[in-house]
Order: sequence, then structure tokens, then C-alpha cells
Amino acid sequence: MLEKIEDVREARRKIIIDRAKEILHKWTIESLPSVDEVFKEVSDTLKTGKVEKYGPDELPAGPELPTAEKIIIVEGRADIINLMRCGILNTIALEGAKVPETIKKISKEKESTALLDGDRGGDLILKELQQVTDVKFIARAPRGKEIEECNCKEIFDALEAKVPIEEVYKPPAPKREKPKLEVPKEIAEISKTLEGTLEAVLLNEKMEQIEKLPVSQLAEKLQEIEGVDTIVFDGIITQRIVDVATEKNIKRIIASRISEAVKPSLTVQLMMFNEITPD
Repeated sequence: MLEKIEDVREARRKIIIDRAKEILHKWTIESLPSVDEVFKEVSDTLKTGKVEKYGPDELPAGPELPTAEKIIIVEGRADIINLMRCGILNTIALEGAKVPETIKKISKEKESTALLDGDRGGDLILKELQQVTDVKFIARAPRGKEIEECNCKEIFDALEAKVPIEEVYKPPAPKREKPKLEVPKEIAEISKTLEGTLEAVLLNEKMEQIEKLPVSQLAEKLQEIEGVDTIVFDGIITQRIVDVATEKNIKRIIASRISEAVKPSLTVQLMMFNEITPD
């Protein structure tokens, strides 16, 4: 006679679950850090954040500066602390607008990137670094912000966007004066006398004056007259004047200005008063 039916599968499932709970509980206890381990980790973190001194100038520096092949130069101690917070430990600070000898020396020994504030002060320090150090790259905080107030993303973005220092600041090259164009002395003298008169003078090949007339009549007169070699006038050389001069085989036009719309001519030399000098 059947007295009892037991579900063996259910019993086994319960045993497995209980065993799993036991194993999980034991693993959790064993994997938790001890008080000593927690203290050591906190202690190591505090050591990482300690600002050190470097060189004869005793400049603020990160703990990895002496051993690092590549370094980051910042403006002040607060910048170093902020970079340490982001895990960047190969740093040294200028501590002032004047570049210390320690910075000059270390920039020759290690590949240096200057990470500067995005303000006027950073601009001035940049120029100083360019003149007296061997800094290779420049990185800047967002415009208007200082490195000490940047978050880690802004700092890493700035370092990723670094550029060679020569591409950031180039001293302006001295302006070279455009060489003067030599013309016969007769032309140079006439040019001086015409300035401010709104008049024109037409010359032949011998530099003799053919006619003197108002600039307003110049284009019309050129279509009628022959034998003109040079035109000198107080006005603007326009495309119309150049076209007429080309048709009449005129060699030179000298005026106070040349219109930007004028196309260069292969047969007519165009000059301005301030470009010429007597030969």
C-alpha cells in the first residue's frame, strides 16, 4: 500500500541553494579588505597627493617628476594639486611670471609641455617660455579659465590638443619695405607736383609733356590722342584706363592708386606714386 510520495528534485534543489548561500557568505567575508588594508590604501592615496620640492629654486613638483621622461610645466602649486587629483604626477610649477633657472634647465633635459591658464597671464608666460626655454609643446586651459579650476576632462582635453610651441607664438617678422621702382626723374618730379590736384599729364617717349588736363577728361582724351608713352595722374587707375592704354600702346601709367578690380596688363606697367623713385 502507497503511504508517502516525496519530490526528490525539490529536496536536492534546496540543498544546492543552501550550499550556494554558504559559499557566497564566506566569499564576501574573505574578500572584504581588512582595516589594515583600508588604512594602507588611504595612506598611499595621501602620499600620491603630496607636493614635493624640486631643484635649487625648490619649485613645487609632483612626485614622479625626477623619473619622468616627459614633464608638464604649470603656473602654480594649486595647478599641481589639481593635476594630481587627476592622476598626473610628472609636474613642476613656475611659481611666478619670471622663468626660474630650474625650469630652463629641466626643459633642456626632458620633453616638456607647458599647460597654462587660458587668460592674459598665460599669454605672457607663453611668450617668456618661448624666449628662454626649450619647451616643446603648449597646452591651454579653456579661454577665461585657470588650470586649478579645470575638471579632469578639461585638463586631459587640453593636453590632448597640445601643439608645438612654434605654432602658437611667433614673434612678428620685421617688415621689409617694398623696393622702389625706378622711373625717369621727369616722371618722379611730375608725380610730386600732381598730388592733390586731380590732374593728369601725358608724356611722349622723350619724357616731354604732350598735354595736361583734368582727370575727368583723361579716358576720353586718350582715345583721341596719339604718341603717348606715359600717363601720370592724380587719381585711381581703373580697368577702363588700362584698356584704352593697351589699345594705344602706352607703356606706363603712374597714379595715386590702383583699383583692386584692375587686371594685370602684359603691355602696360602700372605704378603708384608711393612706389616710385627717380633713377
